[in-house]
Amino acid sequence: MDAGLRGGTGQVNGVPIRVLVAKPGLDGHDRGAKVIARALRDAGMEVIYTGLRQTPEMIVNAALQEDVDCIGLSILSGAHNVIVPRVLDLLKERGAVDILVVLGGTIPSHDIAALKALGVAEVFGPGTTLDSTVAFIRSRVKPRSLPLS
Repeated sequence: MDAGLRGGTGQVNGVPIRVLVAKPGLDGHDRGAKVIARALRDAGMEVIYTGLRQTPEMIVNAALQEDVDCIGLSILSGAHNVIVPRVLDLLKERGAVDILVVLGGTIPSHDIAALKALGVAEVFGPGTTLDSTVAFIRSRVKPRSLPLS
């Protein structure tokens, strides 16, 4: 991918990167998700924040309705080994495997390899800088096709 297509604006080919930030499950703490959402927005991306207590079905439906390039899941509850596979399965069922899926929160290091093997692009744990999260998403989102007129 030509780095010149991205610039520092959160865009690919002049189109803003669209990111859905979601808090699945019963976890009621969303400060980190809101900080990430704000950082992505400040980087020029369009961010849709779904709020708390989202089901995998709600997340995938919102991602498809909003035509996002990336889904960022924030999980602190320990339910990542149940929720993430379900989200990935739903994306496959709906033909949306091109949506980048990233994960943040308190994910034990011994679970990361298995989550990546399922299709998670990256896992951002505590201490990850906002700049590195933004840079990762910019580097991994593929350019959209030009709309047909």
